[in-house]
Amino acid sequence: MENGAAKPVIVAIDGPSGTGKSSTSKAVASQLGLSYLDTGAQYRAITWWMVNNGIDIADPSAIADVAGKAEIVSGTDPAAPTITVDGTDVSGPIRTQEVTSKVSAVSAVPEVRARITELQRSLATSAEVGIVVEGRDIGTTVLPDADLKIFLTASPEARAARRSGELKGADVHTTREALMKRDAADSSRKTSPLAKADDAVEVDTTELTLQQVIECVVTLVEEKRAAK
Repeated sequence: MENGAAKPVIVAIDGPSGTGKSSTSKAVASQLGLSYLDTGAQYRAITWWMVNNGIDIADPSAIADVAGKAEIVSGTDPAAPTITVDGTDVSGPIRTQEVTSKVSAVSAVPEVRARITELQRSLATSAEVGIVVEGRDIGTTVLPDADLKIFLTASPEARAARRSGELKGADVHTTREALMKRDAADSSRKTSPLAKADDAVEVDTTELTLQQVIECVVTLVEEKRAAK
């Protein structure tokens, strides 16, 4: 600590869906006064734009051709994160089942990843106080030099129960199948697959409450910040 101000710290939080990643990342950022970036929302936003513009999601070259067209702007306030595409607020529309079912296919296209990764890096490096960036390839690809990398995991059953709780009226079994399918797609893609960085701290959230996960991560960040 110099002059009473904490040095900026970049925290990468990765892991599959249903591990408490978003809730944890937002809460940690709020508690520590850091910016917050949901990178998954950016991939959802570009997917929403593709769907809205009639792009054939089954054709990677069609996706690649228009990867640079949408203007995606992410607000990084953890209390009220925003995302717009071409000036339109899409925080609601990007959470639909249609977008969810297509985001892995769009995200697998290298041109899309290059575009979004560039966006993520510029947001992370310009965060004056530091930032919590959550996603699936942040510690491995987007911010390999992050000060702290955390990989959240949980059993498929726990994740499905959480996700179906979030997705109103969703059936746990169907949700589990969808999660497993998405994990397989995201872990096996050639460009920036979902993977744990070698120097990441793994936190298994299966038996933990959200509050316990938040406390655990806050402690890790504070330790890292004190050591800077």
